[in-house]
Amino acid sequence: MRHLLGTEALSRENAIQILDTAQEMAAVGEREVKKLPALRGRTVVNLFFEDSTRTRISFEAAAKRLSADVINFSAKGSSVSKGESLKDTAQTLQAMGADAVVIRHWASGAPARLANSGWIDAAVINAGDGTHAHPTQALLDAFTMRAHWAKLSGTSSVGADLTGMRVVIAGDVLHSRVARSNVWLLRTLGAHVTLVAPPTLLPIGVEHWPCEVSYDLDATLEAGVDAVMMLRVQAERMNASFFPSTREYARRWGFDDARLAKLDALNLKDTIIMHPGPMNRGLEISSAAADSPRSTVLAQVRNGVSVRMATLYLLLAGDLRENTTTSTPAAVNNTVPNAKDPS
Repeated sequence: MRHLLGTEALSRENAIQILDTAQEMAAVGEREVKKLPALRGRTVVNLFFEDSTRTRISFEAAAKRLSADVINFSAKGSSVSKGESLKDTAQTLQAMGADAVVIRHWASGAPARLANSGWIDAAVINAGDGTHAHPTQALLDAFTMRAHWAKLSGTSSVGADLTGMRVVIAGDVLHSRVARSNVWLLRTLGAHVTLVAPPTLLPIGVEHWPCEVSYDLDATLEAGVDAVMMLRVQAERMNASFFPSTREYARRWGFDDARLAKLDALNLKDTIIMHPGPMNRGLEISSAAADSPRSTVLAQVRNGVSVRMATLYLLLAGDLRENTTTSTPAAVNNTVPNAKDPS
C-alpha cells in the first residue's frame, strides 16, 4: 500500500496495524523529549487547498515528532491563487524532492488524481477531499473508540478491533467526508453503525452503505449505544435550505442537555460522546455535552497526532506499503527498519 486515500479499501489487517503503531507513537508523546529520528532526512509537504486548523497542525506536529522536514503549502497567497494547476503544483513539489504529500482539497477525488497521475513520486495521504473521504480522521476516531472499548473489557487494545461496539453517527451526513470514512472503517473493524439524520441530509445511495439508517435520534439512543458521534452542520457547503430552522434542527437532531441526561436515565453510563470538530455549540451539540466527562473531543485531537505519526512512519518506512509486519515498530526504540535513507 503506497498511499492512504480512503478507508473503503483499507483491510482489517492494515487498519489494525496503523492503530497498533499509533498506540506506540502515543507513548512517545508522554516522553520528556517527544521526538524520534525515524523520518530524518525525509520531506513531508502539507498541501492544503482548503482552510484547516486541527488537521494541518496535527500532521505538522506528527511529521516533526518523527524528525521529518516539513513544508506547509497554502493555496491562499500561492501560485494556485494565480491559476496554477494541480499538475504544475505537483511537479514543483516533485522537483523539491517531496517524500510524502498530505493533501486537503475542495474537489472530491483530487488526492486520488494526484496519487495515480504519475506527476509525483511520493506517498499521498488524503487529509480530506470535498465530501468524499477523510481517512486519518476515521482512524483517530477508531483509535479513540478502541481505547474506550478495551478499558470497558479490561483487556489490551493491541491487536483488537471493535467487534460488538454500537456506534451512532448523527447530523449532516450528506456533506460529511468524516461520516463516509467512519462508516467503512468501523464496519471493517466489526462495529455496528447507525446513521441518524433528517432525510434531506442523507446522501443518495446511503441504503447501499454498510450501516443502518434512522431519522429518530431518541429512538436510536433508547435502543442502546456505546459511542455517539455528532457531525458538524456544514453551512458553508449548503446552497439550499436543508431543514426549517436551526432551532428545529437542534431540537430533533442535536445532542442537547436533555439527551445527555437521557443517557443516565437509560443506564448508558459508559457511552462516550464524540465530535470531529470544529463544533457548532448549541446547534449539533450543547456545551454541557461537549464539556462533559463523556466527551472525547480533546482525546480525539490528541490521538490524531499519534495516528498521523503512525501513518507517515508506516508509509515512508515501508511497513504499510509492503504489509510485511504488524509488530511494534522498531522506530519507537530509535531505529529505522526498512528505511530508504537511514541517515
